[in-house]
Order: sequence, then structure tokens, then C-alpha cells
Amino acid sequence: MRRRDLEHIIRAASTISDDEEIVVLGSQAVLAQYPEAPEEMRVSDEADVYPRNKPERWELIDGAIGELSPFHETFGYYAQGVQEGVATLPMGWQERLVKLQTPGTMGAIGWCLELHDLVLSKYVANRGTDKRYNEAAARAGLVNREELISRLGAMDLDESVRRNVLLLIEKDFSTA
Repeated sequence: MRRRDLEHIIRAASTISDDEEIVVLGSQAVLAQYPEAPEEMRVSDEADVYPRNKPERWELIDGAIGELSPFHETFGYYAQGVQEGVATLPMGWQERLVKLQTPGTMGAIGWCLELHDLVLSKYVANRGTDKRYNEAAARAGLVNREELISRLGAMDLDESVRRNVLLLIEKDFSTA
């Protein structure tokens, strides 16, 4: 996905949900901070989003511009409408959201996860695509090991999950 694709999704999601503010949780939130992020961080053709002020309208987005919709078929990318709270994130993540408002969003605002918060959520999920994403972020120097460890301490996790995330962070930074 390219940044202009994310801007299009934000614009469309805003119109559909009648909410000028859209929260972007998934991997493509990186495009707010790093429009030219490494290719392996931009491979997804979906953006996970929900309306900030009307979060209950996430299903409208999913139904209108979600996977296999005419929007998806036309543009080759889509919005995955998600429920607020779907991602496991460190305390304070809302205050660190990165604002994406450009001429391409036509007045709508995308509030995108800050990359350290996003990477930590992916460490917790620990899927194959998440591992590759996080390795790429560490290798490119887009995230800081100490900041990840600090924010990990502000996450409500079982100790076994916390230990696993710490091991994953150490592994990614030992090869970065």
C-alpha cells in the first residue's frame, strides 16, 4: 500500500461512518510517520480502521469498503473495519497517535498508531506476517529497542506473554 491509498481509505471511511476522525490500527498506520517505509512493511492491501467518535459504525466501513467489496475490486486495497479495543496496546497509546491529514484526506483525519505502539501490538499477536514486519522495522532503524522495552512495561499482559515479547525484541535487535 502507498500513503495515497491510505489517505483514500481514511477519506472513504470518514464519509461512510459520518465521522471526520478515523483511527488506523493495522500495519499500514506506519505510512503516517514513514510514507516510504521499507517495502516489506507496506505489503498489506488492507488498513484496519474504526471511526474515532462513532466506533460502533465500524461495520458500516467493513461492509462498504471491506474485503471483496466493489471498492476492493476497483482499487486493489480495502479497509478492514475493526472494533475499538481489538489490539493489545501500551497505556497512553491514544496520546501518541500520529495525525494524518493531507489534501488527499479531504478534511478527514487519520489517527494512526505510533510505530512503537504498533510494533508492540504485533509482538503480542506474534503471527508470521507480524514477525516479518517487526524484523523489518528493527532492521531499518525505525523503532528503538529501549523504547519498546519501556512501553512493554506499560502493557497489561500475562507474564509469559511479556517474557515472550521481550525475547522477540531481543532477537530482532540482535540481527538488526
